[in-house]
Amino acid sequence: MLQNRGIREQEGVESWKEKGCCTPDQVLTFREQSRMLRAVPVLEGRQEEAMEVPVSPSGSRLPWEGFSAWLDGICVVTFDLEIGQAMELVYPQNVKLTEKEKTSICYLSFPDSYSGCLGDTQFTFRMRRSAGQRLCPFQENEKYNRETPVTLQRDGAHFYGYVYFRQVRDSSVKRGYFQKSLVLLSSLPYTNLFHTILQLIAPEYFNKLDPCLEAVCNQIDRWPLPEPGVLLSLPIMGLVLQVRIPSRSDLMDTNVINEHQEDHLEPPSHSLIVHDVDLFRSLQSVLMNLQMLWELVLLGEPLVVMAPSPTISSEIVLALISCISPFKFSSDFRPYFTIHDNEFKEYTTRTQAPPSLLLGVTNPFFIKTLQHWPHILRVGEPRMSGDLPKQVKLKKTAKLKTLDTKAGMYTSYKPFLHKDKTLIKQLMKGLQKKLPSSTLSSILRKHLFELTQSFILPLERYMGSLMPHHSSITAWKNPPQVRPFQQEELMKMLEHTGPQINSPIKGDWVGLYRRFLKSPHFDGWYRQKQREMRERLETAHLKVICEANISAWIKNKSEVEIVDLVLKLKDKLQRAYRQQLPVSAASLARLKHHIDAVICSLPEDLQSILHPH
Repeated sequence: MLQNRGIREQEGVESWKEKGCCTPDQVLTFREQSRMLRAVPVLEGRQEEAMEVPVSPSGSRLPWEGFSAWLDGICVVTFDLEIGQAMELVYPQNVKLTEKEKTSICYLSFPDSYSGCLGDTQFTFRMRRSAGQRLCPFQENEKYNRETPVTLQRDGAHFYGYVYFRQVRDSSVKRGYFQKSLVLLSSLPYTNLFHTILQLIAPEYFNKLDPCLEAVCNQIDRWPLPEPGVLLSLPIMGLVLQVRIPSRSDLMDTNVINEHQEDHLEPPSHSLIVHDVDLFRSLQSVLMNLQMLWELVLLGEPLVVMAPSPTISSEIVLALISCISPFKFSSDFRPYFTIHDNEFKEYTTRTQAPPSLLLGVTNPFFIKTLQHWPHILRVGEPRMSGDLPKQVKLKKTAKLKTLDTKAGMYTSYKPFLHKDKTLIKQLMKGLQKKLPSSTLSSILRKHLFELTQSFILPLERYMGSLMPHHSSITAWKNPPQVRPFQQEELMKMLEHTGPQINSPIKGDWVGLYRRFLKSPHFDGWYRQKQREMRERLETAHLKVICEANISAWIKNKSEVEIVDLVLKLKDKLQRAYRQQLPVSAASLARLKHHIDAVICSLPEDLQSILHPH
C-alpha cells in the first residue's frame, strides 16, 4: 500500500480532472496508510525526506564545495625514466580519478617528442570522464547552466585540462632535463581565466612545490561561486582577478568589463575575460578560408588540425569552435590529441566514416592514419609581420601526398556562401595601422558573431512560432504541447524571411540550411531548444497555478479530486525546487500555503498521510 502511494506521488503532471484522478479505493488506501504511519512513526520521517530537496545549510558549504565550483582538481605530472609520464600528485586529496583517467591525463599533459618544446609551454586538452564518475559537491549546476550562455555551460561528460609544461636543462637529472606539467582539471571552458591562473601559480610551484599548491587550493575554495552576470573578485597569489561570467541576457556572448569598471579597479586588481581566445593570432594564417571553416564547424564536419605544437593545435581548435558563438558546438572536439588516447582506434579506423569531430594533433604519425578524413588543415609556425601573414592555400584531397611537407587546407568541400572581402580589407587596414592583436580579434569576433546570428535567428523565430500561446495555459489542465517541427514549413518561411534578404554575404543560404538540418549540430541544437521550451511551459503553468484561486476550485469537489490535486501540486512544487525553475520565492511560498490550506480542509486521517507534520 505504501508502494501504491509512492507510485501516485511520482506520476507526471496531468490534468487535474481529466486524467489520473484517485479512485475511492485509493482514498481508502490513504486512510489505511494513515493508520500504518501512526503505528510506525519512523516512516513519517522517510516520507517527509522524500519531499525535501537536499541543500547545504544556509550560509555554509560542503567540504571543498567552493573549490569544486571552479575546478575538479589539480594534477602534477612528471617524467619518470623507467615508466615515462607519471602522476606525481593530485590535489585536493579527496579528488578521485580512475587509473584510466590518470593515464590519459599523463599522456595529454606532455607535448609529444616531435614538438621539441623547450622552456615553458601552455596548452589545453579535453578528455572523456569515466562512466559513473561521482558528482562534485557544487550545488548550483542547474542554476548556472540556465543563466550562462550555452557555450559556457558545464561539461559533465568531459574534463578540460589546462596545462603549464616546463622543460629546461638540468644537469642534476639523469636525462639532462627537468620535465614537469601542472594541470588544472575543470568542467568549465574558461580558457583565458585558467591559463592566467597557471601563469601565476606554475612558476611559483616549480620553485616551492607542495606548500604553494596547498595554499592556492585553499584560496580557490574561498572564492565566490561562479555566478553569471556578476562582477566577481578572485584573490590568487597576491593578485585580485576581476571577472564577469557572461549571462544569457548579455547582448553578445562576450565578457567585457567596461571602461568605467576598469577605472575603479583597486590595485593589485586585474580585469579578465574568462573564456576569450585570441581569434586573430590563432586564425591569422587561414583568414582567406575562414568562410569555409565557419561552414565546416557549423555543420559539424570531421576536421583535423595538424600543427607543430600542442599550443598551436589547441588554440586553433578552440578558436574554430568560438567562430560559431553564440551557437554551441555540440559535437566532440579535442584541442590536443595523442596516439596514446583511449579513443585513438575509434577515431582512426577506416572501416567506418570519420565521426563528427574537431581534432588537434601534432604527431606526424597522424598524416597517414587520418589521410582518409574529408577535411584536413595543416598549419606551420605563425610568423607575425606588418602585413597579412602567409595564407594557407586551398588544396584538393587528391594532392594529399604533399601533406608530408606543405601547409594547406585539404578538402573537396564547396562553400555555400561567398567570402566577405570587406572583412579582409578591415583587417589589412588594422595591420597597416599596427593595431594590437586584441583589437583585430574584436573585429573578427564581431563579424563571426553577426554571421552566426544571421543564420540562427530565422531558426529561433520558427521555433518560437511552435510555442502555444500563453492564453491557452490554464491551472487545471496539462500545459499545451509544442507544435511539431516541420522542415518544409521552415524552408517556405526561409524563402521569404531568410538572411539572404538582408545579409551582405551572398550565396546559397537555403542550401546551407538544408545541409545543416541533416547535420549532428542541428540535432544537438533542436534537443536543447526542446528542453528550453518545455521548461518555459512548465514555468508558465506553475505561475498560473500559483495565482489561481484554489480554495474556490475545491468547494464542490469530492475527496478523490482534492487528494489528487494535492499530490499533483506537491509534485509541481518539488520539481520547481529540484529544477530551480525561474519562479519567485514568493509565488512558491504562496503555492505551499495553498497546499497546506487544502490539506487542512480534509478529514484528519487524510491530513496525517498528506501532511504528517
